[in-house]
Amino acid sequence: MERLSVTTPFGRRSMSLALVKRQIEASDIASGKSVDKWKIHRDACDARSRLGLQDRALAVLNALLSFYPNAELSGDSPMVVFPSNAQLTSRSNGISGSTLRRSLAALVDAGLISRKDSPNGKRYARKGNQGEIQEAYGFSLAPLLARSEELAMLAQEVVAEQRRFKAAKERVSLCRRDIRKLISAAIEEGAAGDWARVGDYYIAIVGRIPRSPTVTDLTEIAEELTLLHDEVVNMLEKQVISQDMNANDGHFDRHKQNSNTESSNELEPSSEKEQEARSLNLDDRPKMKVQAFPLEMVLRACRDIRDYGPEGDIKNWRDLMMAAVTVRSMLGVSPSAYEEACEVMGQATAASVMACIFERSGHINSPGGYLRDLTGRARRGEFSLGPMIMALMRGHGSSAQVA
Repeated sequence: MERLSVTTPFGRRSMSLALVKRQIEASDIASGKSVDKWKIHRDACDARSRLGLQDRALAVLNALLSFYPNAELSGDSPMVVFPSNAQLTSRSNGISGSTLRRSLAALVDAGLISRKDSPNGKRYARKGNQGEIQEAYGFSLAPLLARSEELAMLAQEVVAEQRRFKAAKERVSLCRRDIRKLISAAIEEGAAGDWARVGDYYIAIVGRIPRSPTVTDLTEIAEELTLLHDEVVNMLEKQVISQDMNANDGHFDRHKQNSNTESSNELEPSSEKEQEARSLNLDDRPKMKVQAFPLEMVLRACRDIRDYGPEGDIKNWRDLMMAAVTVRSMLGVSPSAYEEACEVMGQATAASVMACIFERSGHINSPGGYLRDLTGRARRGEFSLGPMIMALMRGHGSSAQVA
């Protein structure tokens, strides 16, 4: 860009044509236009990345505005402030003289203020007989008023971009967490598939995330992770360990025939002695915490539980746990049985198991007895949630194909 050299009492200073244009625009402000000066300052702070300003420059701008007596910048009144360097330093948190000069120059280059130089290079005001200011020399705030709409628009764009960045970052974080859990669960459950290759592909995607990513970077990574997540879920739906799954189906059928003896007792609350003995036994035995599956996978397998969440839906693990307590009461499962399951399996897994039992409640004669049996198996390390989830998901897939 062509630059003009302008000689002033402050010395020889270069000025760009863009600055000249802004000064001309600032001198042509519509009569009656006024904007709250602190709103303009907030917009400038929000848009500082677009303006190329640092925090120190915005602090100096705040100090300059504090010397303007009115709450609003108005084209009907002079907008020149003339504080000394010492006064500006005091109201700018005590910054050094060199930092003050750089900050003022940055504000001028950004087109937020302009200089109005006096003949002797000092900042002062000439007053009339009545004490009114007739002429002032210092820094003009007119560019702020002239660009108020532009600054507001820039601020809105920056805020919108920050929202998109935050949403993309959260999406990447959620995908990473769910994929890690799915791969770990698949390996632990022995699901068929080249999970080492899937894990390497996942690491390769995550490894491409820059240290300081942009919205575009995160959006692209999120798209890749979402595709990988869907692929992993499809692999888990299609490739299930047949032996564990068949054993799980057989256990459902056998329990349907043999669980009648416990059904009457399960509906009655346990005595205090029984509860105390059970508590002592639990303390003496090792507890086997069962790994929880991703919530999305549980809800895909257990569709009926959704209607019993808060406001008729389940959005997080807390909602699922509340829904599990509701259906527990509906199925006649005693509080002690469910509390024992939570203690042995963990609250998330116990709620998932209750959702599975509720999904197949029409095939189970004694849900409470069945839950106690699963809790005992979990305590011995013989229970796995995976086959239950996979069996239900496979059943939904079969029914969908038949339909």
